[in-house]
Amino acid sequence: MRDKRADVSPGTGPASRHADDGTAGAARHLGSLRGMPVWLKVVTAVLSLAIVGGIAFAGFWYLRLQGNISKAPLNAGGGNSETVSDATGRMQILILGSDTRDGKNAEYGEADLSAGYGKSDVMMLMDISEDNKRVSVISFPRDLLVDIPECKDGETGTEYPARSDVMINEAMTEAGIGCAVDTVNRITGLEVDHFMMADFNAVKELSNAVGGVEVCISDAVYDPDSRLRLPAGTSMVQGEQALAFLRTRHAFADGGDLGRIKAQQGFLSSLTRKIKDDGTLADPGKMLKIADVVTQNLTVDEGLASVPTLLTIGNRLKDIDISKVAFVAVPTAPADLDPNRLQIAEPAGSQLFAALRKDVDLTDPTAPATPSPSETAPPSAAPTETAPAQPPYDKALQAVAVANGTGVPGRSQEIVQALISGGFTQAAQFEATAVAQSVVYYGPGFADVAADVAAVLGIPAGQTVALPAVSGVQVYLGTDFTTGTTYGAAAALPENIVNQTAGDETCQQANPYLIVSE
Repeated sequence: MRDKRADVSPGTGPASRHADDGTAGAARHLGSLRGMPVWLKVVTAVLSLAIVGGIAFAGFWYLRLQGNISKAPLNAGGGNSETVSDATGRMQILILGSDTRDGKNAEYGEADLSAGYGKSDVMMLMDISEDNKRVSVISFPRDLLVDIPECKDGETGTEYPARSDVMINEAMTEAGIGCAVDTVNRITGLEVDHFMMADFNAVKELSNAVGGVEVCISDAVYDPDSRLRLPAGTSMVQGEQALAFLRTRHAFADGGDLGRIKAQQGFLSSLTRKIKDDGTLADPGKMLKIADVVTQNLTVDEGLASVPTLLTIGNRLKDIDISKVAFVAVPTAPADLDPNRLQIAEPAGSQLFAALRKDVDLTDPTAPATPSPSETAPPSAAPTETAPAQPPYDKALQAVAVANGTGVPGRSQEIVQALISGGFTQAAQFEATAVAQSVVYYGPGFADVAADVAAVLGIPAGQTVALPAVSGVQVYLGTDFTTGTTYGAAAALPENIVNQTAGDETCQQANPYLIVSE
């Protein structure tokens, strides 16, 4: 029986027609490729592979670096009320070195030597100016006795009461890193924007990643505690010896904490010069290598816990003149409670913190400070009363109290004398809790007196505040007014407050008791 299907001869019918027709179906597109020159096909293929490979490479490193980062809350008490642009705003970053002995750090002692969250082996405040032209690095000795505010552990919710006269390296032990941030805020009157905490392993890996860091010491030295052994003169340290150089408590100067700080600052200065000279911050390959090492051993606050943010801050630092990277130690003196511990030396400490708040160039205090947004805003209007204007008053009859919250003993006496010279002969004084900003408070009916008192001392009208509980007028002096009788005058700084800049090559003095023959 004849098949009813139509006869289809090879090479005929719909399929073959489309195959022969170069204007339709898949063959149409293949036809356009067949018309390409061979070189163009090769270039197209290579570019496609490069784009796909580049995207895959970037994605791999982004996920890797992001996955490396550990984070913790910025504060353990009052939150930071300021907002700052990571790209352009003035920024303070608290840098901490943890002494935790768990995990990779177990070889440096038993874990119970760093109970809780551990102690801060290193504490430095890095202050980047708003115009990205200056960096100040302020070191806090670990033996410094300070008052630690009430702090709350963000993980457990446990609240810890405020403590007085405690070594600053214990600030993070109970409630975590945020408590160390709150403590530094309280001491300086600043509001720290971010923190970075690294452990022992970070130092070893970073020094290896950059190929070693050059250090110098006056004599050959051996410290059995840290296992630091160096010949006299210049050496290249990395790995274990780099860590020993930063950790040693006894190898430098008189074996105290201040000699250790100067050695750490010398190490960081040398590291800064090497990274700058090698063009590391402008080399993506080198930056990725260092970023991988650092992020594996780094804990940061939530605001800093992203690769783009870290890269943005790194980009801010790459063009800074190393002569404008200033290393400073908080001025200290033997503590009254324990001569083996330290306390902030006054008035030098308050002068330093006041200069920091005013964004003074520590390498050149006479240079104009970079104005903050609040300083460039129009001044606030003077406080006014809605009641009918009062008749002129007699300055000699007005009660004016001066509260000394500067942290400088006897400071209020100088201000009282200035007020008496200004006609306010009933001025009295008393000691008060330290505060960051000076304010003139006034009770009901004393707005005009407060305005005149503020004018005598040069205190801005915006810092004149009505407070019903005050009888008359009270001048509350803060740590921003530690010298002189005119508020806002050029900040006085202790002589030689800058230990060195990143441009200085320094040689550490060896502790005579640990000098050995080479």
